[in-house]
Amino acid sequence: MPRDAADGGRVAQVVPARQDDPLAGIVLMLVAILLFSFSDTTAKFLTESLPALEITWIRFTCFAVLLLPALARTGGNGIRSRRPLLQIVRGLCLASSSVLFVLAVTYLPIADATATSFVSPLFTTALAIPFLGERVGVRRWGAVVIGLIGVVIVVRPGTSAFHPAAVLPILSALSWALAMVITRKMSHVDSVVTMLAYAAGVGFIVLTVVLPFIWTPPTYGEVGLGIFIGLASTGGQWLVVQAYRRASASVLAPFSYSQLLWSGTLGFFVFGAVPDRYTLLGAAIIVASGIYTAHREHVVSRGR
Repeated sequence: MPRDAADGGRVAQVVPARQDDPLAGIVLMLVAILLFSFSDTTAKFLTESLPALEITWIRFTCFAVLLLPALARTGGNGIRSRRPLLQIVRGLCLASSSVLFVLAVTYLPIADATATSFVSPLFTTALAIPFLGERVGVRRWGAVVIGLIGVVIVVRPGTSAFHPAAVLPILSALSWALAMVITRKMSHVDSVVTMLAYAAGVGFIVLTVVLPFIWTPPTYGEVGLGIFIGLASTGGQWLVVQAYRRASASVLAPFSYSQLLWSGTLGFFVFGAVPDRYTLLGAAIIVASGIYTAHREHVVSRGR
């Protein structure tokens, strides 16, 4: 999912000191984005035969299993949080964001869903005011408004092109943004392993509880594709962390939007979907507003 790379502030604040190597960071980010695009495209392919909740459950199961060695090295300390309730809320937000996005691509072209979901950094900017006490200037508010105009162009409410499922990637982006705000708040409270453990554990537990009510027996091929989704998305997350160890958010943010290109290309070759001019125009506006927001955050952080 694109939201993982769209909010550089999260990763930049929860990882160890950065090793300045911008070129390596850019390459790592581009590879991560490619993995996210393959993961999302595969998820859309699986929605033709499996429920979105089941696909997301497979993803979180892989996430949890891959995290076990890191937890084992902590000797159990990795699951100890100073603010467990906030970690649980964060995990619920991440799980709901994933489910909502997979539901979205069940009904929408993947390029449309991806473009709309990139509004999450703008939501993060707005939510940072009440939750983090941050001050947002006129320029960043202007970028938020412009980005939302881009979303309206993509979604086109009130026209024959509008699909009710278009609200799903917006809700997914909002859930992701709330998770990112909590992540920023918790970045100096718990370790990276602890935050990942709660994200994987909460998502796995909640989806496992729901699973019996929507379970559809998958074929071996579908299980294999589900595991690929888990491996690709987890690998992408890890590469994003590595990228932000080597370059700043302002450098990497523009490259995260390359997912729009990959999603459009994969959507065309796999599903024969061609983004229309309104989707391309709206996506361009969302990208521009997101890049400007990242730039302004960088300027403000340097001023501090």
